[in-house]
Amino acid sequence: MVDITTVSPQPIQEPRLTQRGRRWFVGIAVLAALVVGSVFAFVTFQPIQVLPRVRLAPGFSLVDSEGRSLTSEDMRGRFALYTFSYSSCVTCDSIDQTMREVQEGLASAELRGFEVALVTISVDPAETPESMASYAESVGADPEVWAFATVNDQRFLADVVAGGFGTYFSLGDDGIITLDRSFVLVDGAGIIRNEYKYATQASDSERILRHLGVLAEEEANSHGPAGLAYEAAHLFLCYAP
Repeated sequence: MVDITTVSPQPIQEPRLTQRGRRWFVGIAVLAALVVGSVFAFVTFQPIQVLPRVRLAPGFSLVDSEGRSLTSEDMRGRFALYTFSYSSCVTCDSIDQTMREVQEGLASAELRGFEVALVTISVDPAETPESMASYAESVGADPEVWAFATVNDQRFLADVVAGGFGTYFSLGDDGIITLDRSFVLVDGAGIIRNEYKYATQASDSERILRHLGVLAEEEANSHGPAGLAYEAAHLFLCYAP
């Protein structure tokens, strides 16, 4: 006869956390709570505001009103505000006025020592340095700050202005130019930081000057550990109005 011994089933014991494991668990929970709390506080209070990183600005090689070369590389390290017009335009007064107001406001803007360049790109392929020089003088442009430039190549202009800067224009068979009113703000690294294509409650010039101050503050303070706060501002879309 076979002796069968009955074995009572043993209760399954739940694994227990060691003391070290509990400390890790509590630490991770506290860290997660801090992260969630920080995110909530950042989104709620938005202590830092930034301008969006829209896209890379186009590369270009133009000729200015003095007959000199003006390239996108010349703008490196400077904030640049671009607009688009042409010397024979009869509907561009508001564009020129906004640029002139920005030029006049730079002296009192909070730029933290950063240099700003204003650039009007003519979309007329028949433009010449002489006509641009006359145009610049007529609108009160300071040549040390505000440049006028173009290139006699319609396809290149289309690539730069329409394709790169995202501003619509066309040259009809009758020679009439259709052009959208537009301003584009580019930082010193060649990244488009804002586009202004319609009027707001505040004037375009006031908004642009305020945004130049926002950009200068970010550039001055976003290095080292403080850079994390600015990256968080970009992550949570804390954009200046």
